[in-house]
Amino acid sequence: MTPIITAFAQSPDRGRGLARDMRVRWALEEVGQPYQVRLVSFSEMKQAAHLALHPFGQIPTYEEGDLCLFETGAIVLHIAERHQGLLPADAKARARAITWIFAALNTVEPVILDLTTAKLLEGDKPWSQERLPLVEERIRTRLGQLSDYLGDADWLEEGFSAGDLMMVSVLLRLRASGLLDEYPNLWAYVARAEERPAYQRAFAAQKAVFTSRQQADGHQP
Repeated sequence: MTPIITAFAQSPDRGRGLARDMRVRWALEEVGQPYQVRLVSFSEMKQAAHLALHPFGQIPTYEEGDLCLFETGAIVLHIAERHQGLLPADAKARARAITWIFAALNTVEPVILDLTTAKLLEGDKPWSQERLPLVEERIRTRLGQLSDYLGDADWLEEGFSAGDLMMVSVLLRLRASGLLDEYPNLWAYVARAEERPAYQRAFAAQKAVFTSRQQADGHQP
């Protein structure tokens, strides 16, 4: 059965691979599972049909027969558990890989998203310039801890896993900030993941949506 995922019809990330459907696309590409994409507009995301799939009116969703999932962590874990390639066979190593999925989403991503909030939504506030260094320092704390753990290893555990997929997806949000440049081993870690053929296929598929939209609107991508 071919799963169906939803994605932005007009993504705010402008084809940079940051929209959360990218994580699901990447996971499906890693395990060699074909999939279909249903594009939804911002207005459609708030309508009853989509809210029945995702009660918070966001993307992505994942449909597989009568099963419907939302939240990228749950979707990627489901894919990893159903297919070989994203979780180790050894039970303890498997548990460690799953732990990194949650670490990426619960420990690392929140402080990174706070930077986006501070710059885009709070940048015009009188206290913004005082708060921004505090936000960046919290990110540096997390990056430093992650950098120390990774060391000179290629991946967080013995081999590439769903934990790495999720962690890299989160770290990519820092590319424009310059903060990731301060940790060469993390920068190399992200670059190594981006070189994976599955990542490149997923990135190209997501970017094609933005390019097609630009062309349809008469703009150069």
